[in-house]
This record gives sequence, structure tokens and C-alpha cells, in this order.
Amino acid sequence: MFTIMLIEDDQTLFREIKDRLTQWSYHVSGITDFANVLQEFSEIKPDLVIIDIQLPKFDGFHWCRMIRSHSNVPIIFLSSRDHPTDMVMSMQLGADDFVQKPFHFDVLIAKIQATLRRVYNYNTEQSQDLKTWCSATIDFVKGIISNDKGSIELTKNELFIVKLLVERKNEIVSREELITSLWDDERFVSDNTLTVNINRLRKKLAEINLGEAIETKVGQGYVAKEE
Repeated sequence: MFTIMLIEDDQTLFREIKDRLTQWSYHVSGITDFANVLQEFSEIKPDLVIIDIQLPKFDGFHWCRMIRSHSNVPIIFLSSRDHPTDMVMSMQLGADDFVQKPFHFDVLIAKIQATLRRVYNYNTEQSQDLKTWCSATIDFVKGIISNDKGSIELTKNELFIVKLLVERKNEIVSREELITSLWDDERFVSDNTLTVNINRLRKKLAEINLGEAIETKVGQGYVAKEE
């Protein structure tokens, strides 16, 4: 049974979401002290975190940043704020998805299932833990790419993007294919979400001199280059 940590201060909504998720056989834990979210996260050790942006004490962006400094657990933002910068900020901080309130519960369930399947099924079914790309080693279990310039740690989305591109080195992978593979249904995903993930991935790759290894093909998609 997967454990979901739901960081939501609206108790009516919290109970509603918890009841619905429990019906889908998820174990749901809430927060008792919004000033010590990270401590409770460490104690609960959830498989996935759902977090609102507007929270008491510190906002969801703060706690996403804190959780990301300790863990690569998948994170989904759930918020009534609808400004594009909120989604961009959440992705830049390493969130895996963003659901806007009010939401259809089937959409939330679909995103939770897609995220858990992508993260945990992929890890358990991965037969080749290591792959070489541009003289760098990709460790799919640890989520690390390393070469003689150093090493970088990737989020689950970033690692999955690398996997999809590297498996088809020097071939164009369309934006539509990446979006569908990452989030299952592109109707619920802003095109900008993929752009943010790609840009963040490139910034990390630049730290080990691989910033140019993923090439944009305008109007087509992306290519993982290798001579």
C-alpha cells in the first residue's frame, strides 16, 4: 500500500480527499504542525506528497524546496492559484505535477497513479541499472549522472526524460510523446510544464559539461545527441 502525505490546511477538503484516496487503497497522512512539515515528512516517509501552495507559517514552495533538499519523493502541487508563474515555480523547485483547484477527482487519481507508476514501477522493473551517454554514466537506481566533471542528482521527471531520450539517441522524440509518457494525458498538462522540466534538466547537465547534449528541434521535439 502506498502512503501519501497530504499537506492541506483546509480540513474539509483534507477529509474529502483522504476519504476518496482511502477508497483507492492509499494510506493518507496529514500534518499536525505546519511549522514542522519536514520533521513530519521524515517520520512518515511517504511514497508521494500532495501539497497546497497557501499554507500556514510557510507556503508550499518553501516546503517543496526543503523536501527536495532531502528526498526525491514525487511531489504534486494542489492549488487554487492559477497564475502560470505558480506552475513554473513548482516545476523549477522539482515538483512532478500540478493540479489546479477546483479539480475533478478522476484527474487527481489519474495523476497520482501515473506518477506512482512512473516512479516505482520503473525503478523495480529496470533491468539495466546503468547506461553510458556522452562518456557519462547514468545510474537509474540512484538517479545520478556522473562523469569526470562531477555528478548531478536528477528528480524522477528529469531522470525519466533522460531515459526516453537516451534510449533513442540521435533520434527526435516529439514533445507530444514526452508529455504523454510523463503525464499520461496531455489534455491536463500545460505545454510549458515540459519546457520547464527540460530547461531545469539542461541547467543541471551544464554543471558536468553536458548542457548541449540535449538539442531542441524547433517544432518537432528533442534529441539526445551522441557522436
